[in-house]
Amino acid sequence: MNRFKTSKFKNTTPKIPKKDDWVSNARGSSLNSLGNQIKSSCSFVAFNTEQTGGGMVGLCSVDPGPDGKWTVMQIPCHADQVTDLDFSPFDDYLLATCSSDETVKLWRLCELGQEQSASVEVSLKSSEGRLELLLFHPTASGLLAVASARGIQVWDTSRDKALAVLEQHADQLQGLTWKEDGSLLASSCKDKNLRVFDPRAQLTAVQCVQGLQTNKDSRILWVKDDYILATGFNQHRQQEVRLWDSRKLNSSVSSVSLGTSNGTLMPLYDSDSGLLVVSGKGDSVLDCFEVTTSEPFLSQVSHCLSDASTRGIALVPKHVLNVGCCEVLRVLQLTENFIIPISYQVPRKAGQDFHADLYPDTLGHTPAVTAEEWWQGANKQVERVTLHPDKRPKGKVQPASAMALPRGKIKEEPSTSSSPLSTPSSSAAPSRSPSSTSGLSSGFLPSPSQSSRAIQSMLGPSSKFRHIQGTVLHRATHITNLRGMSLTTPGECDGFCANAQRVAVPLAIAGGQIAVLELSQPGKLPDTALPTIQNSVNVADLCWDPFDFHKLVVAGDDAKIRVWMVPEGGLLETLTEPRCILQGHTEKIYSIKFHPHASGLLVSSSYDMTVRLWDLDTGNEVRKLSGHQDQIFGMAWSPNGKFLATVCKDGKVRLYDPRKSAEPIQEGPGPEGHRGGRLVWVCNGQYLLVSGFDCRSERQLYLYSCESLASGAVATAPTDVSPSTLIPFYDSDTSVLILTGKGDTRVYIFEIMSEAPYFTECSSFHSSEPHKGLCFLTKTECDVRDVEIARAIRLGKTTIEPVAFKVPRVRKEFFQDDVFPETAVWWEPALTASAWLLGTDAQHRKISLKPKDMTPVSLAPKEAPVRKYLPSSVYLEEKTDEQKKEELLSAMVAKLGNREDPLPQELFEGVDEDEWDD
Repeated sequence: MNRFKTSKFKNTTPKIPKKDDWVSNARGSSLNSLGNQIKSSCSFVAFNTEQTGGGMVGLCSVDPGPDGKWTVMQIPCHADQVTDLDFSPFDDYLLATCSSDETVKLWRLCELGQEQSASVEVSLKSSEGRLELLLFHPTASGLLAVASARGIQVWDTSRDKALAVLEQHADQLQGLTWKEDGSLLASSCKDKNLRVFDPRAQLTAVQCVQGLQTNKDSRILWVKDDYILATGFNQHRQQEVRLWDSRKLNSSVSSVSLGTSNGTLMPLYDSDSGLLVVSGKGDSVLDCFEVTTSEPFLSQVSHCLSDASTRGIALVPKHVLNVGCCEVLRVLQLTENFIIPISYQVPRKAGQDFHADLYPDTLGHTPAVTAEEWWQGANKQVERVTLHPDKRPKGKVQPASAMALPRGKIKEEPSTSSSPLSTPSSSAAPSRSPSSTSGLSSGFLPSPSQSSRAIQSMLGPSSKFRHIQGTVLHRATHITNLRGMSLTTPGECDGFCANAQRVAVPLAIAGGQIAVLELSQPGKLPDTALPTIQNSVNVADLCWDPFDFHKLVVAGDDAKIRVWMVPEGGLLETLTEPRCILQGHTEKIYSIKFHPHASGLLVSSSYDMTVRLWDLDTGNEVRKLSGHQDQIFGMAWSPNGKFLATVCKDGKVRLYDPRKSAEPIQEGPGPEGHRGGRLVWVCNGQYLLVSGFDCRSERQLYLYSCESLASGAVATAPTDVSPSTLIPFYDSDTSVLILTGKGDTRVYIFEIMSEAPYFTECSSFHSSEPHKGLCFLTKTECDVRDVEIARAIRLGKTTIEPVAFKVPRVRKEFFQDDVFPETAVWWEPALTASAWLLGTDAQHRKISLKPKDMTPVSLAPKEAPVRKYLPSSVYLEEKTDEQKKEELLSAMVAKLGNREDPLPQELFEGVDEDEWDD
């Protein structure tokens, strides 16, 4: 008797469609991550897409449109590389993404064609470093497992904090999987161990055994209730699939070796059929196995050779399969330029009969429990539904029960829906037939204008600065061999200062010496000592007069402010005598700032907890402000020059009208953390933006309405964990905020809006080594022909480098007047200090940055819309015989010459026409 039972899937055949039916323009990501790079729901396909800097996710509908074509879109999701993504098993329109920027985001994907924009974006901050993997829970709604480099967190999306933070792994975590009933969580690790966790019972692994033979790139899946399957490499460096019984993990029950490729195997498992599909990254082979609970455990079903190498694979949900042609699996293969849908079909006679043996009842879309119920110990199974075409429930998949969202993490838009993450009520539509196509109704329309509205519908307001690029200019513009910089300037000091002509850098030399370097003289500095400013005492803060590029003001540890004048052409000898000294503070000074409009008006803050205003023309103190109870972290003048705002260690943000009162006119709660803070006015003085720390010492951005500081922050945005305070620069022309900290390698960029969602995160700029900070120059230093909206000076370890922040545009031959409005001439004074003190207010004049030889893009002739990427059918379309003949004939005629050329006899001179033979 044959001990092995014959499988009904034995002759399952993979069918690869012709290239016309592939999803073109997918541009699959080649960036390294632990995820499968692509996931599918019943309505959408999401995938990691190739894009400079990462952060993008590609999106298309799961079925082609009525014309048989797919429309692919790229949506910006994160400020850094997207490492993994997953669709909720209970909501086709809910996509979760995680990233190297240490955040998890949940996206509501709405039906396109609706006017309602994206209602909610949820952002969860893990504080565990770069995130690698995420998985929705198989039975509970709103529950996520998130893996970082060595740790795992379990999140309820309705909470601000993780439900459970499991024990750290000894090495790089490589794979993560939920048990099918959702009770346990398993992981694979570079230390060759398999771990099984019960997150509700304890934070440590309930089982931990060495099960993998090598530490190279393992992935893990829970199969057949109690079995764990891992893919990796054996001791001979061959790709291997290995199966364990979780009840006795000491040894595997079966293993299969595939080949000697170096590609990391990515496994997909269908619990209904027991079929397993694996493919290696960079390989063009897909192997299909049937997994059973008895010998031989792993039986190969098919071996499929694709036309392109794999970058990721995903399973399409069972509800979308064409049961009429006995399709039991559909695998989406993500390649460099395409998504290839590979259909696995069992050879059965086509007809009207439903083959119930191939299609047992499958998991439905209704969660069994909520995240809270699961956490309290409830164990329920998801109700199963039939795949019989005539017995399926009508209506599209509805979302899971309403999920509450964590406070402070939500970007809200007006919505009539009672649930923040609920699908709009108008989304009900006739159900999808197994063999029919949904067209573009589930997500995408072909016209460019509708496509733009589609993205806005899914993600809310978009930003023209989202893909801003920071670029260090050519080495010929650098100043190098800068040595002996001071690394001990206070946190309230920017570390150095720059204007359009020169840079001032404190040195670690006794006497508080300051190097002054000319930007017009780049190159390597000599090894010998430089002429400096001898400030006599250590530098506490320093800044250039915005209206006089030769005047440098320096605050010292001795509570004095010294004003220095740098001669034309720069320092040729050491300066020892300041122009004047301002005295009045009784303790060390924190920081100094010039007034934005009035010449010679300076404000300073000190350890004596006072803020003082100085008239540099007379050298006198003209105002003293009080009310602070602790260290003053930062100060900022309002854009109109009337008000002064401060942020203090006592946990308060204060607003002063210095000409009317020495006491604050408003107070409000500041950042919870007390490690440092900075602030800047944004949105034409409508809001105050404060960069500080929360109670867990994570860097945060807080936005306050200047009309009501007492109401607290109207919005917050997390950044990362770092000890240095983020120093903000705000460009009022574009409303772009650029921040970085001393010792950071990353520069954050946001567009600030005056209404929800307030913050739009743009692409970050990364430097190769830590910098001491950035100082920004006047707008006239920007190259508007290259759409450069900001120019900064970056102070490195031994270098001074210009950095240009540019907006990528296509028609650069035109002046981009939408990003270059008339700019204020803030490097020229609008009034004197004495006039301002008497109550006069004035604003800077404005100028256009448009070069005389450029035409504004708003007046440029309109171009006919052209698709950047044509569908593959344009290039691969089969031609008829008649078309081929016509093309051949045209080519021959073109080779012989133009048919309109005159005949030879028409060019023959000296012969009459009647002399030619007929």
